[in-house]
Amino acid sequence: MNKKYFMTAKEIMTQLKSLGEENIKKILLKHGVKEPFFGVKVEHLKAIQKKIKKDYQLAKDLYATGNADAMYLAGLIADDKKMTKADLQLWVKQALSKNICEYTVPWVTAESNHGYELAMEWINSKEENIASAGWNTLSGLVALKPDNELDIPALKKLLAAIEKNIHSADNRVRYTMNGFIIATGSYVTALTVDAIAASKKIGAVTVDMNGTACKVPDAAEYIMKIKDRGSLGKKKKTGKC
Repeated sequence: MNKKYFMTAKEIMTQLKSLGEENIKKILLKHGVKEPFFGVKVEHLKAIQKKIKKDYQLAKDLYATGNADAMYLAGLIADDKKMTKADLQLWVKQALSKNICEYTVPWVTAESNHGYELAMEWINSKEENIASAGWNTLSGLVALKPDNELDIPALKKLLAAIEKNIHSADNRVRYTMNGFIIATGSYVTALTVDAIAASKKIGAVTVDMNGTACKVPDAAEYIMKIKDRGSLGKKKKTGKC
């Protein structure tokens, strides 16, 4: 039997500090990551994840540091099914960096036992980071769950709500709403036509990308590319990367 690899949160923080790079930090700052953090490449975080695999308590300890590198790693090693509703509510409130509220928290929440319930609550939040986390959690759920486990009529209503509200939503909420249209149209074949129609009615979605080269994808075009390569409805095994 393989011996379980063990490190404390303190030991990992020391390691993360040694792996930080100033040039990576500058790039991440531009992309909405907030201090404190060291600027560790994701490949280094994944190398640590590979050794630890899953560790519920260690993930919570790392997340509690408030360091964005450690919080991202926490999401990678989190034991999603053990995460309680209270754990996830705490995580979303503390997710001030864009990569944490739009990736880490949604990844873990979508694979937890509370994904849909929390996502539906979060998308109605007045706080941009929480609403963004909600929409990306929904995107994760449609990408992961078989269609027979999804509430298709409810998802259709969400597409209609986005159509109505996207242009008046907060900046990053517009981006994640657009992402939900893409995810729904790509992974839920019963709603592909609806998602494309919603995208065309909405038109161009404008999001301030803080001077980066990132673009807002045209949802209808994106879904059609997925269709052209024969990948519509092909679900993911995990959202984490």
